[in-house]
Amino acid sequence: MGLINRGVFFKILAFLCFIRSSQGRNHFTTLDLPPLLKASSFSRIQHEAYDYIIVGGGTAGCPLAATLSQKYKVLLLERGGSPYGNRNISHLENFHICLADDSPNSPSQGFISTDGVINARAKVLGGGTSVNAGFYSRADPSFVQDAGWDAELVNQSYPWIEERIVYWPNITPWQAALRDGLLEAGVSPYNGYSYDHLFGTKVGGTIFDEAGYRHTAADLLAAGNHNNLRVLLHASVTRIIFNTEQEHRKPRTIGVEFKDENGGQQHAFLTRNRDSEIIISAGAIGSPQLLLLSGIGPRKELKKHNISVVLRNEHVGKGMSDNPMNSIFIPTKDAPKQSLIQTVGITDGGAFIEASSGFSQSPDSIQCHHGIMSAEIGQLSTIPPKQRNLDAVKKYVHKKYNLPKEVFSGGFILSKIDGPLSTGNLVLVDTDINSNPTVTFNYFQHPKDLSRCVYGIKTIERILKTNHFTNFTLNGGGYPMEVVLNMSVTANINLIPKHTNDSTSMEQFCRDTVVTIWHYHGGCHVGKVVDQQYRVIGVSGLRVIDGSTLFRSPGTNPQATVMMMGRYMGVKILRRRLGRAAGSEISNIRHS
Repeated sequence: MGLINRGVFFKILAFLCFIRSSQGRNHFTTLDLPPLLKASSFSRIQHEAYDYIIVGGGTAGCPLAATLSQKYKVLLLERGGSPYGNRNISHLENFHICLADDSPNSPSQGFISTDGVINARAKVLGGGTSVNAGFYSRADPSFVQDAGWDAELVNQSYPWIEERIVYWPNITPWQAALRDGLLEAGVSPYNGYSYDHLFGTKVGGTIFDEAGYRHTAADLLAAGNHNNLRVLLHASVTRIIFNTEQEHRKPRTIGVEFKDENGGQQHAFLTRNRDSEIIISAGAIGSPQLLLLSGIGPRKELKKHNISVVLRNEHVGKGMSDNPMNSIFIPTKDAPKQSLIQTVGITDGGAFIEASSGFSQSPDSIQCHHGIMSAEIGQLSTIPPKQRNLDAVKKYVHKKYNLPKEVFSGGFILSKIDGPLSTGNLVLVDTDINSNPTVTFNYFQHPKDLSRCVYGIKTIERILKTNHFTNFTLNGGGYPMEVVLNMSVTANINLIPKHTNDSTSMEQFCRDTVVTIWHYHGGCHVGKVVDQQYRVIGVSGLRVIDGSTLFRSPGTNPQATVMMMGRYMGVKILRRRLGRAAGSEISNIRHS
């Protein structure tokens, strides 16, 4: 075990260091995007009412805004900045820096769930597509059926995304080894390159092009009508404004209140047309948080924070889920080529097997980092649950300087579970929109989730026995499973106390080494908070369209389906509104 200078160690840490974004090649100049304006400019713009105000320019919000702007005036409000010109967002080699950056202008905002799992939420135009690992795979057809979606329109909406920002990856040696190992371990058949959710082994799509350049949901704004679409950055919506004075009628949205980048308070309003709407697309953390801050939620929770009750709904913030991930760390003789998710094994046991490898070699990059995981941070298990916060983690890391040298070269095989069935909740900490709510996911609370995790780890064990990874290891030999489990206990970072039987009990290994892959969802479920058309139940003129409405994560990775959902619902809303307008015109002609 080698010793590393504390100062140097602190600088290279993935999750906790401070890094300024450097300028990269400007993809912005090659896209025909609408102007991306600072929120403070809104006070200098001639005020006008909008047909749609969309809160959140993320994975769902961008395609939704582009689609609705084809026919109507749309205001898109994003709390973060632009992804363009930022190498740490745009370049695959710098993937992990976004999650490490905790500066005020960072594209991500870290939080720790009460479970002790370190997590992050996007704070940038493009949302999660600007900071994720880029893997693109559609939902299982059964997911589409259970959601009650129009299959024909779904199959038109996916290609609309794919032809604009999705590519096929160049398979790296680590990903090829996983592919071959999966097949030999029985995760078959081989389905080749496919966007579809198919049992067996496949190579999926990616939003990184051949040059390793990221294409995000923000790129989809180029498909909008620039005359109708206004995009404001650093616009943090603090509450939805309702008209509650209509006797015997539902509260109706009339506008939003938001703060600009200077802290100035601004207001934006809808037109008086009955079809005008505010649509919240702020993600699984931001959407239920904004509903609560706007007076929609459990009465006790609202009263606790002195928020006036607009509508009592006990389900807001409930049913929060995060797909747990556990990984096996494989040390290698040489640093393998960097890869994020490219290959996936979709097993019949409710587990998905993926892999990541290497770390960036670029001058901008944090060295000694494995990309999707931050192995070098080591095991943070000594902090009591009530003291789990980002400041405590920083202090802990500053004192920690002993690391196994193996963590500086290697890769991971990842197991994450379908679903999941375990659920938790979200509650407010205070009334500041910039504060993270308190979130609990209750990982592995449901026994089926735990059994799926064990199945996934055992599948990885079978993969390692195929020896497809031995070319990467020292002396061309493999490692006994107990050895890699012991190393992986250190490599998986969370704030959960570890146990002495982590390498002998796979159930305990799953519980103690759980981390996130950022696929959390829930908090605004269909049938409880919103109806089948994603309209908030009990009020008029308000919808929620994003992953917060989902009961389970779609397919192996949600970004494809959440982007599709934005396009799909945009088309649905347009068709309904244009149909009503046409019907009204016909009716007027008949009565004239």
